[in-house]
Amino acid sequence: MQYKKINNLLGWLCFVIASITYILTLEPSVSFWDCGEFISCAYRLQVAHQPGYPVFAMLGKLFSLLSFGNNAKVPYYTNMGSAIASGATIMFLFWTITALAKKLLLNKRDEEVSQTNLIMIMGAGLVGALAFTYTDTFWFSAVETIVFALSSLCTAIVFWAILKWDAHADEKGADKWLVFIAYVIGLSIGIHLLNLLTIPALAIVYFFRRSKNVNVGNGILAFLAGIVILGLVQYGVRGYTIKFAAYFDLFFVNTLGLGFGSGAFFFMLIIVAALVSGIIYSIRAKKPTLNLALLCLAFIYFGYGSFAYIPIRATANPDLNNSHPDNAFTLYGYLNRIQYGENPLLFGQYYDAQVTEQKEGSIIYRKGNTKYENAGKKIETVYDHTTILPRMYSTDPQDVQFYKEWLRIPEGQAPNFANNLSWMFTWQMYQMYWRYFLWNFVGRYNDADGQQSMVAIDGNWTTGIFDGGRHLPKSVTGAVTYTPLYALPLIIGLIGAAYHFNRKKKDALVVLLLFFFTGLAIVLYVNQANVQPRERDYSYVGSFYAFAIWIGLGVIAIAESARKFIDGKTAALASTAVCLLAAPVLLASKEWGDHDRSTKMTPHDMAYNYLISCPKDAILFTYGDNDTYSLWYDQEVEGIRPDVRIVNLSLFTGDWYIRQMQKKMNESDPLPITMPYDKYKEGVRDAIYFNDKKLDGPQEVKEVFDFITSDDKAAQVEYQSGDFGNYLPTKNLKLTINPDQVVKMGVVTPDQKSRLASVMDWKFPPNYVTKENLAILDILAHNNWKRPICFTTTIGNENLIGLQPYLYKEGFTYHLIPFQKDTTVHDQLSKTNTMVMYNNVMNKFKFGNFKTAKYLDHESTSMFYPVMTTTFTDLIQNLMKEGHNDLALKVLHKYDQEMPDINPYIDIAGRKIFLIQMAFQLNDVVLGTKMANHLDEYVTDQLDYNYHLLTSNDNTLSTRDVQIGLQILNGMTDFVKENNQPALFKKFDGQLKDYVKKFAPLLGNQQQ
Repeated sequence: MQYKKINNLLGWLCFVIASITYILTLEPSVSFWDCGEFISCAYRLQVAHQPGYPVFAMLGKLFSLLSFGNNAKVPYYTNMGSAIASGATIMFLFWTITALAKKLLLNKRDEEVSQTNLIMIMGAGLVGALAFTYTDTFWFSAVETIVFALSSLCTAIVFWAILKWDAHADEKGADKWLVFIAYVIGLSIGIHLLNLLTIPALAIVYFFRRSKNVNVGNGILAFLAGIVILGLVQYGVRGYTIKFAAYFDLFFVNTLGLGFGSGAFFFMLIIVAALVSGIIYSIRAKKPTLNLALLCLAFIYFGYGSFAYIPIRATANPDLNNSHPDNAFTLYGYLNRIQYGENPLLFGQYYDAQVTEQKEGSIIYRKGNTKYENAGKKIETVYDHTTILPRMYSTDPQDVQFYKEWLRIPEGQAPNFANNLSWMFTWQMYQMYWRYFLWNFVGRYNDADGQQSMVAIDGNWTTGIFDGGRHLPKSVTGAVTYTPLYALPLIIGLIGAAYHFNRKKKDALVVLLLFFFTGLAIVLYVNQANVQPRERDYSYVGSFYAFAIWIGLGVIAIAESARKFIDGKTAALASTAVCLLAAPVLLASKEWGDHDRSTKMTPHDMAYNYLISCPKDAILFTYGDNDTYSLWYDQEVEGIRPDVRIVNLSLFTGDWYIRQMQKKMNESDPLPITMPYDKYKEGVRDAIYFNDKKLDGPQEVKEVFDFITSDDKAAQVEYQSGDFGNYLPTKNLKLTINPDQVVKMGVVTPDQKSRLASVMDWKFPPNYVTKENLAILDILAHNNWKRPICFTTTIGNENLIGLQPYLYKEGFTYHLIPFQKDTTVHDQLSKTNTMVMYNNVMNKFKFGNFKTAKYLDHESTSMFYPVMTTTFTDLIQNLMKEGHNDLALKVLHKYDQEMPDINPYIDIAGRKIFLIQMAFQLNDVVLGTKMANHLDEYVTDQLDYNYHLLTSNDNTLSTRDVQIGLQILNGMTDFVKENNQPALFKKFDGQLKDYVKKFAPLLGNQQQ
């Protein structure tokens, strides 16, 4: 069979194997993080968060149609879109590896491929492509609706296409491949910007193929040219095109009096005319290089044209309309992620730098009724000392503390450039890149977050080779997330890389550039300043893709070495077989368990529980991604609780979002926000500072709100600049309660009326009122209890604006209820509106296959399992407190029935003490004994591991974990004794005494 046919067939075979793998392990519904937003925006063609993903949204819409009206199946098919895109990525990776392998083995491009070489080339392709199929990071994104699957496909296509061009560059019409690459790059901007990082590698391929004078000097110039092209596409085409369009629009609207968009449209016409004229000129003047450059630029613009989707859909006012980018100025800020702030890159401050001056920069424009308005000016901050390549620049107290802890900088000592570089190499590069790289090709202990320690087990890499002697806890070695790979994929890849550089330095350099720019270059550019909300390995998948090429070429290197001892064909077959076992088969066998999401429903059902916990027509305040995006999906796609208005407080800081909340959405009426847009638009009341006027007692919320939104200068303070601004005169607020109105609105039942307070008073904690605080105060002042006000239980205390005394759990939400303050309760957020909560948890909640799922991801185990445990604990405690022991026992049995017996970290084990104690108090000795023994097994396993660390003088020993473990044992010992369980008491008491003795050198007399 011809080489081409075999190559094509095996490429498609890789596609089939990878796609089947991903489809079998697909998440059947929505996933955590951005997926809920992406699915919602794809399904209803809405506007997602910055910088926009129009191509991704439109392709997602296409796949969503496969649900044929069954909305619950929409995420399955959008997830399948990622699976198929990922399968196609593997196919193009196969063809990329075989193309490079063929160049490696053949002296001439048209040389006939011998049988031995054919086996080595195809073996290389299979091993490299299938190894990458089962790598941790790539597989993670392949089974959910996320941009990284399609982005990887774009990377694979353009790299494969440049090799196709390289193979046919001497033929007529070969440059069509370059134009094709330009178009894919343009399209990829509408998916994710990662694909642009292939440009330097593409430039070097072009240089090696077309340059008549290949030397180091010209190579450096070609490399710099690639970076310049990358900059031109990133900042010129993607950024400044919109910026220039915005200023054209400013002139046309404000000066010429034309409508919004007229200037931007005229500027686009100028670009089209310039490109058409340039292309015609290049043809007539017979300038092929200019013609190629202009054609490539034109096709980048063709692809980039997908962003017309953003203002078109923004103008249509969909429910999800992030930043409302319906004009060129807002679109420019949206594309450049201005709301996320900017990180210094080449020059900037240290974390201890003091501000010496704040200068006014360029004007910020906002869209008015008929013209663009001045919304203020950008502020440029000047610091007393700066550095080149600033890495530790964040002044946030938590970040500063982390810098000092990580680098062991003593208090009072200023950071220096050596610290700066140390942070870059140890945390930014090693911890936040190389650790991820090693996960994929060496192995991994577990999926816990490991950003904050280079030596701890959680989130770290392991070969697994030496783990047998480390006495690792069973919670690690017995979990599906323990995936030791014995470093075999890494070894094969390193062999392949060394061989590649030895035999084909130019091609190896191209792969190295791809590896660098899609890996460490991102680290340097993004310049992460602090611990991230989650692990960021998905950002570097292009780099892992590049390394997989070398894993494939490792087959050839090993075969060539073996040929010294056996014949070529046998060596080729043996190398292929051994490498298939050592890379793809090993990876698949180890990684399948912690990537099989086929039975996991926790994101969908946790979101359902948030929504179903809300009373009818509730206003639900959320904050984070995982208590918002899945809720958006449940509501926008499946139509679950369309009466609830979801309000994300991190977005509520934007005037555009407050304005959206003043409109009807689904079955939810506008929020009771009375402020006209002019009172809160950008640049107006961005922050209202506290200025204590020593007012007597708490003040009515409505009066305070009216005062801080007044345009009367008598109610404002004059600044040194001559400007006037509102101020907050007191932090002591109150809301006078009409009990009849509260009962009438159904906030409480008539039999609860006697518990209502006559006045709801609280203290507003912050020293300034931001826009979201202002909007909440408006709602409190004017809602008149017509709509229930709720907060998710996962929201931070700082977002509750001091309302904790009046918040009562009703499931996964706190409901604002004006009951009289209960100062006897130590934890104000453990209070429950008990019977409502009982009905929600027992009769309405869904549990996402928590107990039966083959795999639970980090968010399910470390975020929502603790939430579930606390929810049940608070409900059981309050049922018992109110004399409903029978109901409390039913709730306890429900927990045992629905929730797995896992302990993601030792603090969760600490919470379970209360469940065990309540089981004995409720006279369920069987359940209490079972739970106590399970908890004891976990705690003693952890203590045994820490004792091994103690005897080994290992600095990863956690004193805190030891103390908590002993406290748990001590607590269980006490209450089994109190509840007349002599057998358990004897067991736990003996263990406690033994461990106190063992850890005496560590704890001194603390536990004596």
